[in-house]
Amino acid sequence: MILKHTFSPPDNDRMANLCGPMDTHLRTIEAALQVKVAHRFEQFRIEGPKARAEQAMTLVQALYEIAQRSIPPETVQLMLSGDMNMADDSHAPSVHTRRGELKARTANQALYLKQILTYDITLGIGPAGTGKTYLAVACAVDALERSAVQRIVLTRPAVEAGEKLGFLPGDLGQKVDPYLRPLYDALYDLMGAEKVQKAFERQQIEIAPLAFMRGRTLNHAFVILDEGQNTTPEQMKMFLTRIGFGSKAVITGDVSQIDLPKTQTSGLVDAERILRRVTGIAMTHLTSADVVRHPLVARIIDAYDAKFDRGDSVPAPKRASTPKGRA
Repeated sequence: MILKHTFSPPDNDRMANLCGPMDTHLRTIEAALQVKVAHRFEQFRIEGPKARAEQAMTLVQALYEIAQRSIPPETVQLMLSGDMNMADDSHAPSVHTRRGELKARTANQALYLKQILTYDITLGIGPAGTGKTYLAVACAVDALERSAVQRIVLTRPAVEAGEKLGFLPGDLGQKVDPYLRPLYDALYDLMGAEKVQKAFERQQIEIAPLAFMRGRTLNHAFVILDEGQNTTPEQMKMFLTRIGFGSKAVITGDVSQIDLPKTQTSGLVDAERILRRVTGIAMTHLTSADVVRHPLVARIIDAYDAKFDRGDSVPAPKRASTPKGRA
């Protein structure tokens, strides 16, 4: 299908901002949607499958509306990965942080935000880059600043691919810090480093390994369990039963990246099955269509999903033989 559109009246500055340096924005659209975009001054021609050509033309028109100034490459990528109608939805759920009003960029993200704001316990399950952790931390920051909760508690299981706590240098705090770094990054981005530091000093924010949660009851707190796929069923049950009065909990995880031993059941997979029909608990499933990182991330996720759907497996590396008589 071939679509044509002419922007009128002509505006060379807006055309330059729309296309990007050396037409980089148009090339990004072509690569992401597998269409051909050509233009001559204010006249645009898009060729490709009907649905993709229409999506590309809608995106070009949306970019023109914001082309009064230079358009960063990440804006084009986010618009490609998001639902184009979300930006015009005044009823979409949102939270407020120092970065202003934060809204969902896809329909699934909007559902995820709505469920976090509505339910006391929410499970956010999906691949990397879909905003599971970032949106959960944003909701926690918003709740803290509105005094809806008295503190934020962030936790992760100290399990990663091929690494152990003892492998890392330093005391216990320094050992667990790398595991919790993504949570720090989200806090710094949403609150600012100085405000985060003051919140830690006032004990309004607490970050701890999951193992330290046993025996506690968390009242009037916003609790986030990140990387929930790396919990055991016992750890997940222990975490869920920590929730006290006036508290809200969000569990995030990617069931395609489980770092537990192959014989160990993931607590997130187990909880998804057991809690499916429990009233008061919500579950949101995000997909590669909700990825808000570089467009390649979504394609990488789809490629790996297709590989596992075919039943392909990565061959185990060969071990070097040990000479007799040596340990």
